[in-house]
Amino acid sequence: MLELKGVDVYYGKLYILKGINVSVKKGEIVTIIGANGAGKTTTLRTISGLVHPRGGSIYYNGKEITRESSNNIVKMGISHCPEGRQLFPYMTVRENLLLGAYLRNDTNAIKEDMEWVYSIFPILAERQKQIAGTLSGGEQEMLAIGRALMSRPKLLMLDEPSLGLAPIVVDKIFDVIKELNGKGVTILLVEQNANMALEIAHRGYVMETGKISLQGSARELFEDEAVKRAYLGG
Repeated sequence: MLELKGVDVYYGKLYILKGINVSVKKGEIVTIIGANGAGKTTTLRTISGLVHPRGGSIYYNGKEITRESSNNIVKMGISHCPEGRQLFPYMTVRENLLLGAYLRNDTNAIKEDMEWVYSIFPILAERQKQIAGTLSGGEQEMLAIGRALMSRPKLLMLDEPSLGLAPIVVDKIFDVIKELNGKGVTILLVEQNANMALEIAHRGYVMETGKISLQGSARELFEDEAVKRAYLGG
């Protein structure tokens, strides 16, 4: 479904992504784990078209999207839930969700999808008229995921969904990720919480200083001694 081939990304003279190869098959949860500054967020931003690579290619369903604009990439079915949520803080919950559907004009289906998001996150239905910036961190993460779902993605990219959240909220978020995947949404998950990520993923990549250092099934990575020492507290 998604393939990155030899992707190089620079920020000015800084060499951030160094020839990375990543693939995601339809129906999978694939995770990229690694330390802060490894290049995980840049990888998602590059797939989304927010950053353009200097070398290499990106393919989605067999079509090259390396130079596509972000809005075209969303139209194709890729949605990005960014690190730090990036909500519109002075707008309501409902308005934030509607902005997730800004490329759509199927009004009835948008209403149905909003009800679907509310069924996944009932607290958002209760808070739909509340200003987004006044929500708790967990509620803001739920809203960010809900907004991403409003574009009806076939591939959902999540960047650090557990960041700064209480363990009970993290459990809820990860349950939802599994539920969405069970309903046919393919997921690319960037996550510092390697234990949680590998628990729900089918496959994973370990990223270190802009390179993929390891890849394999989630079980293989979970049992790898180097991964245990570096990321799993083992």
